[in-house]
Amino acid sequence: MQLTKHVHACVSLAKEGRRIVIDPGTLTPDAAEAVAAADVVLITHEHFDHVDEALVAAALAARHALRVYGPASVVERWAEHGDQVRAVAAGDAFTVAGFDVVVAGDLHAEIHRDVPRPANVGYLVDGRVYHPGDSYGVPPFAVETLLLPTSGPWTHLAQAVELVRAVAPQRLVQIHEVMLSDIGQQSMARFLSPEMLSPVPLTIVPPGDTITV
Repeated sequence: MQLTKHVHACVSLAKEGRRIVIDPGTLTPDAAEAVAAADVVLITHEHFDHVDEALVAAALAARHALRVYGPASVVERWAEHGDQVRAVAAGDAFTVAGFDVVVAGDLHAEIHRDVPRPANVGYLVDGRVYHPGDSYGVPPFAVETLLLPTSGPWTHLAQAVELVRAVAPQRLVQIHEVMLSDIGQQSMARFLSPEMLSPVPLTIVPPGDTITV
């Protein structure tokens, strides 16, 4: 597969002319273009930086072949689109647009005890790439490429390190970086390196670039 990194939490996965986009939120400037090019949209949770509700609604109305998956609390807002949308939860598995997808997770990581924790799922695509959304929950399966959030009001370096150690991926790719400067991103990469705390180095993929996974 080819993984294209978009700004913040959004990535696209492509193979054989088909494409999935995960978490096209309002902080991703090219979210509209990413959704327009996709056969499927996967959404991890309801926060605005992970889903642009108006954008997805317009895309569903414009393209009846588009499919959108996410927690019930997210996809129920587009219920009028019928079988174009599907609620998913941990343990679900499905094949869509030629991609095999397995769902894990339950709740968003804690921001503060006074802030409600919405449903949050992660997606394993083709048994290789795992997008956890905003969670440090350890998935119940092997992961080759782990997409790791590095900035946000809920992120915590120690918990990130423990997730990486527990999952033991072959590759670690940064996502959810928009709140970090370039210096901050490089600092995270130093901590998340074999020389310091992580068994595998953190790969920083600039937005717009594509890697093979």
